[in-house]
Formats: sequence, C-alpha cells, structure tokens
Amino acid sequence: MTQEFGEGVHPSDKSLKFDAQGKIHLPIDIYLTGKQRIGDVDNFKYDMYRQGAVSLTEFLTVDERGVTAIARSAENGEPSLCVPPQRILNFPPQAGEKWNYKGSVGDTETEQAFEIIGQESVQAPAGKFDAFHLRLTQVAPTPPNVVEDRWFVPNVGYVKIVTTMTLANGNLLQRITLELSDGPKIGEKPAAASAPSASPSGKKLLHAALAKELTAEPTTSFTPDLEKIFCRWQGEALNKGDKIRCVWIAEDVGEVAPPNYKVDETNTTADGPEAFGTFTLSRPNKGWPPGKYRVELYAGDQLADTLKFTIAAAR
Repeated sequence: MTQEFGEGVHPSDKSLKFDAQGKIHLPIDIYLTGKQRIGDVDNFKYDMYRQGAVSLTEFLTVDERGVTAIARSAENGEPSLCVPPQRILNFPPQAGEKWNYKGSVGDTETEQAFEIIGQESVQAPAGKFDAFHLRLTQVAPTPPNVVEDRWFVPNVGYVKIVTTMTLANGNLLQRITLELSDGPKIGEKPAAASAPSASPSGKKLLHAALAKELTAEPTTSFTPDLEKIFCRWQGEALNKGDKIRCVWIAEDVGEVAPPNYKVDETNTTADGPEAFGTFTLSRPNKGWPPGKYRVELYAGDQLADTLKFTIAAAR
C-alpha cells in the first residue's frame, strides 16, 4: 500500500515513516477467512490486515451474476449492513456498463455511481494484467469527494485499486494505492492485534464509558455545543504503574479533518489493578464538528477498550 497526503494533511499515527517523496509504504494482507451467516444470507468473510491489525472486514456474496456486499465493519467492529445489498461487480464485466447504488451502510446514507471504463493493460508488482477498469464515484455524502479506480482480472480479483479523496476546492486530501504483489495462495491469517486485550487471567484490563457529565448516565451521542465529553474508566486487571493512555480520534467529520484524525491524547498512571479515573475532552471554540468519533484506551502498549460515538445536532 502507498499512501500520500495533500499539503498540510498529516496521518494521526506519528510512528509512520515517509519516503523521499513524502509517501508512506505499508504491506497489506487480505484473507478469505471462511463463511459467516448474516441474517438469512451466507457470506464470504474477507479481512484486510494493516500493520498486523484488521482495518476492514467485508462480507460478500459471489455467484454467477457478480459480487454483492452484504455488510462491512472496520477495526473489529460490529458489521454494518448494506441496505439494500450493494452490487459492486457484475459478471461478466462489460465495457461501458453503468449502475448506481443508493442506500445505507449502517447509519450512513450513501449514493455511489459505478462504471466499467473499459478493458486495459495494467502493471502491478505481481505482473502485467489484462484487466477491466471499474470506476466508483461517491455521489453522497460529500465532501470529501471520493473516486476509486479498480482493475479487475477474472479468476484473480482486483490487481490494483487507487482511492483519491479531495476537498470541495479540488485540493488533494489523501490518495491510497493498493497493488497486488503476490497471487492468491493458502495461508494462515495472523492474529488480530487491534482487538481489546485481556490479562493472562482472562479478565478485561479495564472498562470505560462516555458521558455528558462526570456522574451522568453513559451515552454515545452528543451535540455540537456540549462543553465537555467525559470518558470514565475502571480497571479490572491492571498492573500498578501501567500507563493509561486515552486517544480521541475523529473518524469521519467531512472536510474538517482527514479520516481517523487524532484530536487529542492524554495519559495517567494506574496505582493498582482496579485503578479508576476520568479523561475529558473540551469543546473546540467553534463547537464540535458533526460526525463519527472514537476513543481508544491503552494500558501500556495494549489496546484495552474502544468507544465509538457521534456528534450530531439535537432534533
């Protein structure tokens, strides 16, 4: 995978290293991990691993008519259903073919336009291929504006995918290029590193919840004018001296910030196995940008809990 950013845009993960051209290169592994039934449909489950952790899971049906997405999930989360199911490729592909999708993925309403641009030669590290060029254009929601070009080879799969995200003014936000470096083969998938960790005793390291006030009931929905968001945590199997780290991340706030932008990070030290405390995040001067967020809590280097929440105007 090659990742590049527009001017003034930086990844939230400060450990990533850039090459001389200001790009990031990371290995990506995709595994067909078996079948899983969602509702009354049997799906093939595909896990995408980035830096040893699952960054995306897709649940797909494949038959003589094509490939259909039934659900997706990110970072080991619960699957979000595609309503209606989303046809992402028709068999056999035909140059000039077009179709639209309008529906929802989880809580997000979406509209996308698909087009088979034509059949063309494409070069990837795994070799040179005669491929069908498919273009997916995000119609809504925007911004950012998203165009994804995919090159599909029958009996192989996608050999190259380029996703370009731009701001409303046309400036580049981010471009991600995936290229096939090795053909499909039988292999054992790695253990997912992003799932919340447990102690050797099997107990969860800590539990956490979000609230609008220090002693208020837990919630995952907040309004843009809220003064502070409180993250309460309670240890269950910590070690004395563990560094408890709280990372606030804006997953999707439109053009205000790039996807998965780190808003803030704070930490404290546990004084025992059942240590507890509260982290807070104060409202920006202009209010919270509406969108999707998450909080990641770490005990030392281990991910202990992940809390997802939304900012939306009160109805």
